[in-house]
Amino acid sequence: MIDPIRLEFEVACPVEHAFATWTERISIWWPASHTVSAVAGLQVLFEPRVGGRIFERTPAGDEFEWGEVTAWEPPERLGYLWHLRADPADATEVDIRFVPIDGARTRVEIEHRGWERLGSVGTERRDADRAGWAGLLPHFITIANGSPMSTKGS
Repeated sequence: MIDPIRLEFEVACPVEHAFATWTERISIWWPASHTVSAVAGLQVLFEPRVGGRIFERTPAGDEFEWGEVTAWEPPERLGYLWHLRADPADATEVDIRFVPIDGARTRVEIEHRGWERLGSVGTERRDADRAGWAGLLPHFITIANGSPMSTKGS
């Protein structure tokens, strides 16, 4: 077994806002460098249901699938199969819990697992994704914490 990536941090917002920022406002904070097309003005979308797609849509209407929702329990939990820039057969699993600390703060707990299904490249892919999370999460934290940009697309 290859150890999962486990991440935990706090944001200065209620749990409902944190969940909505992750799922409904993702286009605001997700960097284009972490997409398939890297096209300006693209949208990142979650279909809000188990079995829903996670995908990007370019202004020209091209769509690139990134994953599939496996748990949709707003505002406490989100789970998905993740295969951004990879074959869907090589999807890993992401489980995110949004835990209320008080009315104004939320702890976000992420577990990213399933690397062993990738065989000999599993550890390498996990390490690359760990670096990806490190580059991605500061954007989410900034918007969740109330950057003025967080109202766009609400």
